[in-house]
Amino acid sequence: MSRRLAVVTGASSGIGRASARRLAADGFEVICAARRTDRIEALAAEIGGRAVTCDVTKAEDIARLAAETGDRLDVLVANAGGAFGTETVAEADFDDWRAMYETNVIGVAASIQTLLPALIAAHGVIITIGSYAGHVAYEGGAGYTGVKHAVRALMQSLRLEVFDQPVRVCEIDPGLVHSDEFSLVRYRGDAAKAEAVYAGVVDPLQQEDVAECVAFAASRPEHVNIDPLMVRPRAQAAVHKLHRHS
Repeated sequence: MSRRLAVVTGASSGIGRASARRLAADGFEVICAARRTDRIEALAAEIGGRAVTCDVTKAEDIARLAAETGDRLDVLVANAGGAFGTETVAEADFDDWRAMYETNVIGVAASIQTLLPALIAAHGVIITIGSYAGHVAYEGGAGYTGVKHAVRALMQSLRLEVFDQPVRVCEIDPGLVHSDEFSLVRYRGDAAKAEAVYAGVVDPLQQEDVAECVAFAASRPEHVNIDPLMVRPRAQAAVHKLHRHS
């Protein structure tokens, strides 16, 4: 039998890269998709997968990803996304909001739409990486929490629309994850501000912890659908209640 096939978008770093490694360890052939070709080529070589340069906001890139995938796909991890800025609504740069929406929402929807026939053909599973931010709101987070709420609505609608099809729709919503680039991008390369997010936090999640959740959802029997799965570090009881060492 041929190996099971998985596609991971945003595979060049963070949760996407960790998920690609974890799925490969479980025996999947993984198509690593992201914009940074050098990174995904190195990752694909490491895990015995394939690399496809792909910006999920570009229709031609999504089409090329689908062509590389073929007619059957067992797992799609729609992970590409990110947060840009922490400005208040009064000070927001709406170009950042548009960029977040294009990547986190339209990019996820386009990836799913294009690859859905192959997923149905293989009785596959769609896994999006949402966020705890899709369940809450906080100061300086209107743009990012807004797009993650939209991702949650997208997945809830999709779940209703394909309930009679042989495909599963899963959403994983992490809380505070100490990943290598998320906060650095959000704070526009300011390493000190990025690291302050995690300062003193007692054991934040690691990107590998989320990858374990991805592998769990991907490995359930066909009749088991993991609907929204929220995963947070024990130290994070809420957005405003985070245990830090003094």
